[in-house]
Amino acid sequence: MPDVFGAVLPANGVPDASQLSPPARVLYEGTVVFDLALRTGLASVLAGAMLPGVVTQDQRRERRRLDFYRELAAGKDAGAVFAPPDGGIAVKADRRARSLPRLAGGHAELLRFRSPFVPLQPELRGPYAKSVPNRTAWAQHWRHDDGPRPTLCVIHGFGASPDWFNKVFFELGWFFRQGYDVLLYTLPFHGRRRSRFAPVNGAELFSHGFAQFNEAMIHAVHDFRAFVDYLEGTGVDRVGVTGLSLGGYTSALLAAVEPRLDFVIPNAPVTYIPQILAEWFPVNAMVGAVSRTRLVDIEHVTASIAVHSPLNYAPVVPKERRMIIGGLGDRLAPPEQARLLWEHWDRPKLRWFPGSHILHVGRGTYLREMRDLMAAPPLAA
Repeated sequence: MPDVFGAVLPANGVPDASQLSPPARVLYEGTVVFDLALRTGLASVLAGAMLPGVVTQDQRRERRRLDFYRELAAGKDAGAVFAPPDGGIAVKADRRARSLPRLAGGHAELLRFRSPFVPLQPELRGPYAKSVPNRTAWAQHWRHDDGPRPTLCVIHGFGASPDWFNKVFFELGWFFRQGYDVLLYTLPFHGRRRSRFAPVNGAELFSHGFAQFNEAMIHAVHDFRAFVDYLEGTGVDRVGVTGLSLGGYTSALLAAVEPRLDFVIPNAPVTYIPQILAEWFPVNAMVGAVSRTRLVDIEHVTASIAVHSPLNYAPVVPKERRMIIGGLGDRLAPPEQARLLWEHWDRPKLRWFPGSHILHVGRGTYLREMRDLMAAPPLAA
């Protein structure tokens, strides 16, 4: 397949689908149709999650809360938003969990700790803490018996926290056989962090307004950094991260916050959420309904959620250690999302595949490029 998998990109960074061979074009068209159907279903889930907040929320109070984040975002100071976790967090490791895989030459552990995270917005500290399961951070850790080894951290997408899916999608067994330890991190309000009465995995990110969503993303960064502290404490000297979709968003954000990361590789990342809110039906209808109250309009939301946008902060991970993966047929995180990050990051390596958000046609190519970037010697200090 010419150029789509090549190193030379057009000026705007996005190859044209006309460059694909006829068989690849058929695959591309099919994955686009699949993505559009998936997007409608996912958007319906998000709209359903947002509905209770839209109906019951005090919009004046929400606007006041969003003003708090808008001011923080305008400062573009990552250090003022993402404070490092306090030292001394006790991480517990359990090798007996039934969900853990058996690994040749290694073993898996289920890690957890009681998160000391406190929301930045004082008004939310009580309401946010009501979700008891979300107070515990979780990660699955695969370790070589002769370790510690360089570690690939993986962050799942929205609603996609099941271990089995991420093991398959990210080819984690292959990376383990390549010599890497693996840490599979669970985002707030997902998996074991999901409340018992949450209708859908991850729905609580959006069920109490955008102010809670802002805190959840700040929380995600906080707890991930605590796991990096833990890995360093066990002797790991190289830690990097990849993630899909919302996990790609989080990994891109970490590139602006965590200088200890050896590499950052967002995969099919969401990078500019306002575009998603404007294009995904029926989410756009839901947001439009709120905007028509003229108390919390889309401009207000956009300025607020920039507090955790990876496009709002300069990366602290060197350009040579950053890589972006995008799908030409992606309609959940369209190519424009990857392109925006590529421009913001001063055009690092960008790898396209002709598939969609979930169907990554030809992913073996980018997996090998990931391995090569991960294996490159650390840059001199």
